Amino acid sequence: MLSDLLVKQLIEKAMEGRKYSYSPYSHFAVGAAVLCENNTVYTGCNVENASYGMTNCAERTAIFKAISEGYHRFKAIAIIADTEAPCTPCGACRQVISEFDIPYIIMANVTGDYKVVSLDELMPYRFGKS
Repeated sequence: MLSDLLVKQLIEKAMEGRKYSYSPYSHFAVGAAVLCENNTVYTGCNVENASYGMTNCAERTAIFKAISEGYHRFKAIAIIADTEAPCTPCGACRQVISEFDIPYIIMANVTGDYKVVSLDELMPYRFGKS
């Protein structure tokens, strides 16, 4: 389980990543922070494109940054946006989170609400490696 302090630190890092969001079409800025097994943290933001299908979410940006630096094992990921309830990852991001077996998903909003769920709770019938 994650400590409250660690959860809050990851939410803060996700909030920092959100500052760099490129969202000129939706105006929906999202940030993420992924915690690697060795405690390195990579942040990400959503990057939109006029061709919406080419948009990349904050969660995948953070994970792909970590992967590109040689990290493949993770402890947790935090996602934050200006939403009424804690921001949940989209289906594509859920599949990427599942691919790397990230055990804890911290969903938050900018007003301070958050919820921590396990990968099994987020995707109980996920398509996995097995």
